[in-house]
Parts: sequence; structure tokens; C-alpha cells
Amino acid sequence: MASTKDSNKPNSARSKARRRALDILFEAEQREVSAMSALTARREIADQIINVYTVDLVEGVTAMAESIDEFLATYSQGWTLERMPAVDRIILRIGTWELLYNDDVPDAVAISEAVELAKILSTDESPQFINGLLGRLQQIKPTLLA
Repeated sequence: MASTKDSNKPNSARSKARRRALDILFEAEQREVSAMSALTARREIADQIINVYTVDLVEGVTAMAESIDEFLATYSQGWTLERMPAVDRIILRIGTWELLYNDDVPDAVAISEAVELAKILSTDESPQFINGLLGRLQQIKPTLLA
């Protein structure tokens, strides 16, 4: 059962924050700007109040990008990062950050939320691929963080 801090309901505040972080990270990659620039632009242009957890996700994924991409490249069988659909790559980065670097989110929730994003936003094969790769990272998590 998910904690009350991070409900596993699709419309929870954290689920929405993940979706917003994905949008920001995707926009940054497509426009070839830094994620922090895209985040700042969102705030200024739309005068949006950005959820604190969205900022945490964008900052966390950005700060750990090199390690996250190394783990994904190493353990994704048959897929290079460049070959993955951009949405899948970003979902995996968010899921990996939550799985490995955010102790507030249970591992099962991090994986489940990533799979849900893939079901909504990506191809029919993506949820299974994302579940498998994040599941593998969860299995070897202690060695990755050693």
C-alpha cells in the first residue's frame, strides 16, 4: 500500500508533478536548452506556480543526469539512449532518480508511476520496457549506490 505522502492514485499531486516535470524535461531536450532554463521560462511566461515536487524532480534529474544516463545505457538491453523514444528516455530518467536518489518515494511507487506515464504518453511496448528496466535497477540498487 502506498504511503499517504505519495498516493498511487493517477491524479495525486505527485503524479501531476511527475507529469509536469516530464513536460519540462521534454521541452528542454527538444529545444536544446537546460532544464532549469525551461523551468524558469514556464514560471515567467505562464506565470505558473510550479509544484515543489516538480522542481525537485527537474533539479534531481538534472543534477544526477550523468549517473542516471550511465545506468540506463548500461542496463537497457538492446536499446541505446539515443534510440529510445524521447518520452521513454525522460520517463526512465525521472523513475531512476526517484528509485535511486529519493528516499521519500517507495521503490514500487517510483516504478508504478513511471509505467503509468508510459501507458498514457508512449507506445504500447513502452510500459513493459520501462517496468523491466526500472525493475532491473531496483534489483541491483544496492550495488549501484555502493
